[in-house]
Amino acid sequence: MIKNLLLLCILSLSILPGYAKEFEQKSPDERLHLVVNVDGEVHYSVYYNGKEIFRNNAIDIIIDGKHELSGKLKVKNTTFSTVKKSVTASVPNKDRHMDENYREMGLVFANGTSIRFRLFNDGFAYRIETKKKGEIQVDNELITLNFPEGTGVWFPEEKSFISHYEALYPFMELGSIEQDRMCQVPVLFTTGDGVRIGLSETDLYDYPGLFLKKANGNTMNGVFPPKPAKIVENVPWGDRSEKIEEVEAYIAKTEGTRNFPWRTFIITDHDADLLESNLNFLLARESDGQDFSWVKPGMVAWDWYNANNVFHVDFKAGINNDTYKYYIDFASKYGVDYIILDEGWSETTVDIKTCKEDIDVEELVKYGAERKVGIILWVLWKPLDKDMENIMKKYAEWGVKGIKVDFMQRADQDMVNYYERTVATAAKYKLMVDFHGAYKPAGLRRAYPNLLTYEGVKGNENNKWTDIINPEHTLILPFTRMLAGPMDFTPGSMRNSHLKNYKISFERPMSLGTRTHQVAMYVVYESPLQMMCESPTIYYQERETAAFIASIPVTWDETRVLDAKVGEYILIARRNGNEWYIGAMTNSEKRNLEVDLGFLPEGKYIMQAYSDGVNADRNAEDYKLEKLVIESGQKLKIELAEGGGWCSSLRKE
Repeated sequence: MIKNLLLLCILSLSILPGYAKEFEQKSPDERLHLVVNVDGEVHYSVYYNGKEIFRNNAIDIIIDGKHELSGKLKVKNTTFSTVKKSVTASVPNKDRHMDENYREMGLVFANGTSIRFRLFNDGFAYRIETKKKGEIQVDNELITLNFPEGTGVWFPEEKSFISHYEALYPFMELGSIEQDRMCQVPVLFTTGDGVRIGLSETDLYDYPGLFLKKANGNTMNGVFPPKPAKIVENVPWGDRSEKIEEVEAYIAKTEGTRNFPWRTFIITDHDADLLESNLNFLLARESDGQDFSWVKPGMVAWDWYNANNVFHVDFKAGINNDTYKYYIDFASKYGVDYIILDEGWSETTVDIKTCKEDIDVEELVKYGAERKVGIILWVLWKPLDKDMENIMKKYAEWGVKGIKVDFMQRADQDMVNYYERTVATAAKYKLMVDFHGAYKPAGLRRAYPNLLTYEGVKGNENNKWTDIINPEHTLILPFTRMLAGPMDFTPGSMRNSHLKNYKISFERPMSLGTRTHQVAMYVVYESPLQMMCESPTIYYQERETAAFIASIPVTWDETRVLDAKVGEYILIARRNGNEWYIGAMTNSEKRNLEVDLGFLPEGKYIMQAYSDGVNADRNAEDYKLEKLVIESGQKLKIELAEGGGWCSSLRKE
């Protein structure tokens, strides 16, 4: 029997050019139905359970001034295939083993350009493929999306292609959005019939990232950042902010024979399915066979959120070795794998191979190694790019375990190539990578598993200067931004508040929602490098909570969504090894949920349950931690306070 059961049935049809006009394919369960029309142009329509969700969407690409998929267009041949196989992730984000089951249709045109469609039970994707000699200039890629009347969207608006990808997701009627307003991807749409459409992209290489711009009615068009021609420093933040003064009249120069990124659409009428989908990972290219067994995901004690604000100590807290040894001691005590030295450990823009006077990274590495705690260094992307090879070689010689690369805030072709260059060089020196100031995950982490996580989210750090990271926002993120892949939201705040008591403080930030809401994020939010954002001193004061958080894994062998509704609540179960963890979060409404434990293998389990305290509606820091004995198949009633949560671990008795 063939390993990883692979069934591949390919039917190639040679047809007379110009005769065939319509081509069809269905998903394996036949709920998705794709119809492609070729009549001087290429358009496709999609039906889900018989209901039309797209009508006459256009596909084209303009190369060297010529439309490849319009004009005197002739289909040379078609291919149809069915694939069933098992995929194993070396760094499992939500599932270690995944079933890859799809039906494919390929249209090959007489000019050598192709379109490949893949239909899965949870969505579909397409990409353009070219076979041309030498280098080509891509002037533009045309993506037109015609949604049904009554479609709504959680709209992550962008004012510019210069972006940290840190948007809010207000819900809007698509038809009411003004023309030319732009948003990032991933983005979630919903038809009037309640069908969810999670749109993103994957397998993004040597090509700009996708944005969407509102057109007339219920139409969105794809738009791309052009290739920069002249970039200058954006004073006064020239070390981390750039101004593109001139751009080229094209979006990319690239190899003529290549596959372009997949345009991906998760399609479902159940919100829980959005969270269980692995579509964007499965469509990304695999690793080239490098050994990534050295990659170790883990929990991280983070300094910048809490402004190195440690106290009850006999040294001056700040960016110095005494403070970071304190972080290491905390990490060692609670089994936290890493600490980060964020901005300030070096001359940020001048010399990132030399420590500041009060910092000695090599000494900290040695101190941490003795306590089984690794060091991760924050760097700005531009200084790293100036001498990447030697800088990473130096970090590896020091014994550093990873880098947090920040402030890229672009998604043009040059920057996309920078991402790959960075993770490839990091892999050479066995360094893990966390991208901040970054666009969304777009397939790179499958090829380079040392790329553990991305920011690209309006996360907890915003608590330092705003009050917008509220429970509505945190309940939208799993269904929007997280569709693309792991997100470094940086949970773990211990200073919890409801809005009426909330105060903004840069050095002592609060979070909106209950303590348990923050704790549950460690199960709900996916990130193989997961931050503990609070000051170690406060974690010492909250020893019970710190120990509970530190015990939660950061990678998952299996994920099951028990109940969920976009922007309102989520109840999710994840397995790591033989232990299960359950996380629940609600928006600003208090809520009762039922936890059906029928998914557990038969037997009795010890449950550690962390829940909102009886007074959590008044004091958001109130919680209850209890130990229970439960059985598989049992149904538990749980109560979540407004902005609340619930979290538990389960192991067999």
